[in-house]
Amino acid sequence: MASTQGKYNIKAVSNLLGIQPGTLRAWERRYKMIRPNRNEAGHRLYTDEHIKILKWLIDKVNRGFTISQAVSLLENNQNHLASTEQNESAPQDQIESFSEEILEALLSFNEQEAHKKLDYVFSIFSPEKVAIEIIGPSLVKIGQLWEENQITSAHEHFATNFLRSRIGMMLISLPTDQLLPKAICVCGPNEKHELGLLIFTLFLKRKGYDVIYLGQSIAPSDVDVIIEEVEPKFLFMSCTMKKNIPVTVDLAKALQDTFPNLKIGLGGYAYDMLPDEEKQRIEPFIVGGNKEEWEKWLENVL
Repeated sequence: MASTQGKYNIKAVSNLLGIQPGTLRAWERRYKMIRPNRNEAGHRLYTDEHIKILKWLIDKVNRGFTISQAVSLLENNQNHLASTEQNESAPQDQIESFSEEILEALLSFNEQEAHKKLDYVFSIFSPEKVAIEIIGPSLVKIGQLWEENQITSAHEHFATNFLRSRIGMMLISLPTDQLLPKAICVCGPNEKHELGLLIFTLFLKRKGYDVIYLGQSIAPSDVDVIIEEVEPKFLFMSCTMKKNIPVTVDLAKALQDTFPNLKIGLGGYAYDMLPDEEKQRIEPFIVGGNKEEWEKWLENVL
């Protein structure tokens, strides 16, 4: 049960949730959705329940709602916080059903229906869950259907462009924590498929990382230039085609020699197709294919 005792000052809340203190004060004054008590020095003290409410509101703002719309949603459905927490542990068959329904709408070129279904799942699940467990598998399925000539390039382009735009809208609105390291995300050499990288970038930005997202592959010499200019802690490169793995690994090793303090991670479903012995040779670079593996990789390198 959440504590009813105020124990977080406004700086702690700002760091925890990635929201500027000034923004938080403005929300409280205008919408009065929470009323933190003050200590003897007159400083606000926030409870666990306040943190839960603020997380919910920030999540809605990150999904494209205005703060006034998010507050209205909260006021109209006081049980929404509890239902959202319950839905995070939804059974796998329900998750797969949502993914199939969205995929069906996209492959029917039904943009309105696809938006409707995605809006619904975003209203009951966290962005990470939607991106990793619903959109991610849909992308893999789309790629498989295209490679097997079961859908046309028109189907593949429509579906991937739709999903890219939805994830892109979320990325733009997410705040960053200036105390966390910078990261560059880019596709490996000759790689054009960037949606998996977008999902990973969403994961990083939701954690507060300052991410420079470059998307499709750029010239290796340009990678050196941006690393020197930005001085990131991390460089992540994705690879969806097995034939591009050798050149991507060679680039990673060369960059590691040039920038020994740079932490380099490689991801993408192409690495899942590697034999175990090949994967073991590049194991330190492999970030994994799901949230738990990403968390573990970051924890190990930090």
